[in-house]
Amino acid sequence: MGAPSQQDNTADRRSAIPQTGFLRSFSFAGQGVWHVVRTQRNMRVHLAAAAAVIILALILRVGAVDWACLLAVIGLVLTAEALNTVVEAIVDLCTDEFHPLAKIAKDVAAGAVLISSVAAIGVGIAVFLPRLLRSAG
Repeated sequence: MGAPSQQDNTADRRSAIPQTGFLRSFSFAGQGVWHVVRTQRNMRVHLAAAAAVIILALILRVGAVDWACLLAVIGLVLTAEALNTVVEAIVDLCTDEFHPLAKIAKDVAAGAVLISSVAAIGVGIAVFLPRLLRSAG
């Protein structure tokens, strides 16, 4: 076998460039998550609640389907909180004065967090209440 051709080396370099960019995108995403955790009290509250749910699920040994439901709603709430932060940042970037549409954008984003949180509470009740009632009885 001979040495790789120039064309082979170019193909190798091209495939490495997107991968590096792809890996860098994880870094940017991590920075975004860290920003929300660091700056948003409600995100920290949601993370504490998620940790409590995970610990309770481990203690009560919930099944795979229940784990899937719990993790899905945890992800939903955390995502809603992150997107709420995005909406707030964009509105604040666009105007520092009161505007009715800015208020609507912020209120609806906060409402989305509320809706996802209520849904998560419903899933938590459905998963945990029967187990807690069995263990208490």
